[in-house]
Amino acid sequence: MRFSRAFIPTLKEAPADAEIPSHKLLIRAGFIRKVASGLYDILPLGALVVRKIIRVIREEMDRAGAQEVILPIMHPAELWIESGRWDVYGKEMVKFKDRHGRDYSLAPTAEEVITDLVRREVKSYKDLPLNLYQIGRKFRDEIRPRFGLMRAREFIMKDAYSFHATDEDAEREYWNMYETYSRIFKRMGLEFKAVEADTGEIGGKFSHEFMVIADTGEGKLVYCEKCGYAASTEKAEQFKPEPPKDRESRFKPLEKVHTPNVKRIDEVSEFLNVPPENILKLLVYIVDGKPVAVAVRGDREVEETKLKRALGGKEVRLATDEEIENFTGQPKGFLSPLGLNIPVFADYSVTQMVNFVAGAGEKDYHLKNVNWGRDFKVEDFIDVSEVRGGQPCPKCGAPLVEKRGIEVGHIFKLGTKYSEAMGATFVDENGEEKPIIMGCYGIGVTRVMAAAVEQNYDENGIVWPKEIAPFEVIVIPVNVKKEEISEVSERIYSELQRNKIDVILDDRNARPGFKFKDADLIGIPYQVIVGKKVQEGIVEVKERRTGDRVEVKVDEVVEYLTEKLR
Repeated sequence: MRFSRAFIPTLKEAPADAEIPSHKLLIRAGFIRKVASGLYDILPLGALVVRKIIRVIREEMDRAGAQEVILPIMHPAELWIESGRWDVYGKEMVKFKDRHGRDYSLAPTAEEVITDLVRREVKSYKDLPLNLYQIGRKFRDEIRPRFGLMRAREFIMKDAYSFHATDEDAEREYWNMYETYSRIFKRMGLEFKAVEADTGEIGGKFSHEFMVIADTGEGKLVYCEKCGYAASTEKAEQFKPEPPKDRESRFKPLEKVHTPNVKRIDEVSEFLNVPPENILKLLVYIVDGKPVAVAVRGDREVEETKLKRALGGKEVRLATDEEIENFTGQPKGFLSPLGLNIPVFADYSVTQMVNFVAGAGEKDYHLKNVNWGRDFKVEDFIDVSEVRGGQPCPKCGAPLVEKRGIEVGHIFKLGTKYSEAMGATFVDENGEEKPIIMGCYGIGVTRVMAAAVEQNYDENGIVWPKEIAPFEVIVIPVNVKKEEISEVSERIYSELQRNKIDVILDDRNARPGFKFKDADLIGIPYQVIVGKKVQEGIVEVKERRTGDRVEVKVDEVVEYLTEKLR
């Protein structure tokens, strides 16, 4: 590729609506352009990166025994109605009618369509197992598209679905995909963690997210450096403590204190000179239409996904101020666990609290020396607070490390959720008809591109891992009008191509500084700078990641780069 003929529209400044590094840099470096909110053109440089990401995914999926299919992106409503998801998937689903008035959706995922395919073709246990995957576009009408390719309304995804006769075989394939995904992201040169995760709307028995570590990530994860435990904060378990053995002997009498206009935990802490961990935070939630009170230590936050899972609820939300007063008879900000006529569930973090501060159930008053068991009944102790770094690992007790990350892959053991709903069955060796057991495995292709940038950039631009860079090498003649510089640049460019190295020649008649800035911005791993020393048979090779520069003989530069890249 020659730069003079390439469509690479670089920009000096990022658009005002670009918030995170990948959004800014992919636009500035000429990889993407915005069409509308959440919709992007992927330009030639971006297409090269996407192609390389897909190549790695396809090679590893094929190696793992999966088979590629191409499924429609128009899904008939009937299939989604069968699975029970047509009315519950949410407003993210893009629905429309065809010319005959029949309902369709644009594919947000493909469990229904793939299950329909397999139920029509698979009849016997002899036809199983199967693992079918596709790489294509998905559509989700995000309520708030943002961060460029990170949360777009249209995106490229690899989704795979496996089908099994036994639970044991489904689990075998789950871990096969776990290892496959690990190889995929290692090959792409990404720093990532595979973490236990919530199954969410997809459903299933258990799942893992593959998260690229990045400070700008929307998700949070914790992991243990000692035993290897890792989980998203939506799933991470708490180390369950035992109540202090001398707890009851330490009880003090209740004391009511005047706390005018003091509601928030930080305000109560400052006013009463009490640390937040000795204050009870009480929240009222509506779980499937019924109110419950949730108690948590003042320095912790309720993780609503964990709450939903712990209480077995389908719909969980915070109660409004009006609902709180109707259900408790108490004002918000001064809620007390004493005398409540709704059940109180306490987080594990409350287990060791003794003589703590809580609301008095009366405006402008709090209670000191409150104790669960003596002063109020706890329906059950449940794990609902967000786990943070420094807390003990639930498996071995060592301190957990907390990081932010970007979800780029997710694997699920679905079980029979879809096969039972849609009648996807097989006949086993005993002649019995049984539902097919399923697994589901997804990778966000365009999200991987954005995540790679979030993890690999500096003040000058993108620093691509060489495995997915649009080009591995850029040859930069500092002055194309000088015959010797131009000839040597052309020779190096041709030899690199013959050695099957992805190379671009910056043959533009432009200032060297301008070319160097573009090369850094685009993030090509190696730059071959052909300048004045070409008269001595020397060129300079710059490594983009480190900034290191070495002088290499012209006749040895191809061998040098081949060694570096391979």
